[in-house]
Amino acid sequence: MADTFAGRKVLITGGLGFIGSNLAHRLVALGAHVTILDSLHKDHGGNYANLAGIEDRITITLADARDSAAMNTAIQGIDYLFNCVGQVSHIDSMTDPLTDLEINTRAQLVIAESVRHHNPEVRVLHLATRQQYGRPQRLPVDETHPLAPVDVNGIHKIAGETYFLLYHAIYGLRVTSIRLSNTYGPRQLIAHNRQGFIAWFVRNNLLGNSIQLFGDGRQLRDMCYVGDAIEAMIAAACADHAIGQVYNVGGMRPYSLKEIVEMMIAITGRGAYEIVPFPSTLKAIDIGDFYTDHTKITRELGWEPLIDLREGMTQTLAFYEQHKAAYLPELFATAGQS
Repeated sequence: MADTFAGRKVLITGGLGFIGSNLAHRLVALGAHVTILDSLHKDHGGNYANLAGIEDRITITLADARDSAAMNTAIQGIDYLFNCVGQVSHIDSMTDPLTDLEINTRAQLVIAESVRHHNPEVRVLHLATRQQYGRPQRLPVDETHPLAPVDVNGIHKIAGETYFLLYHAIYGLRVTSIRLSNTYGPRQLIAHNRQGFIAWFVRNNLLGNSIQLFGDGRQLRDMCYVGDAIEAMIAAACADHAIGQVYNVGGMRPYSLKEIVEMMIAITGRGAYEIVPFPSTLKAIDIGDFYTDHTKITRELGWEPLIDLREGMTQTLAFYEQHKAAYLPELFATAGQS
């Protein structure tokens, strides 16, 4: 795997965000020549601090993936495309569905068209999400589970993934799609509560605030540390027999939200939690228990999660403690903390 990327040209769309930046760090370490294309869209998690330590070893293009001219230029001469562009907030998709449509659907089609016309041989790894499945009809959820999303985000994510799978079937694009489940870790946006519960839990624990658990706190989730998710993406991109395939990527085992919060409190020695009723707007799109079956990617590509929740959470909390001024500048920058 190390030899695969050495000296190769890699484009990461959305590379200043959570997943993309962690991927950039890994690929630079593997010797790749990495270019990032990112729009730094407000509230979506793009942050120059995410590239600390590798700034002089990558190229950054500030552009929107919906810009055909920018994408047509960026894709030329690239060996690998990791498509991490996406609006990931389920809440935002319900309050601003047209922006979600633009980013999770139109941008994906622009990228697919750029690949088709300007670099059809590039190896493409597309990021999708467990939200496409909606409320589980059975557990654990494998790739054959019906796609029945409960929010606009899930619908648009299905459309974006389907464009790439269609372009594989019709035009021969060399695409693999990864459906991530509850990925967490360093470099995740913690500025607001609209990009996943775990980031908001981390923020409140960092600040010593009480964490609110909606319902009874017993909802189950499989948590996947970002380093494990990155290794799954790389394994899929390296395997020709993965072309045209979709893979679930999740954690070792499910944990209740209450267990997760109690673990965070035990690790840091601070904070608290309280059980509160579901807000009506969130209850309507809550999926209940959810955890994935990643047997397919383990069987076909040899990937499996290696970082258990306690280890991953310890690393995550330590990262934000050290770099809180970069991720909560409005609270810590003026105090000179880092």
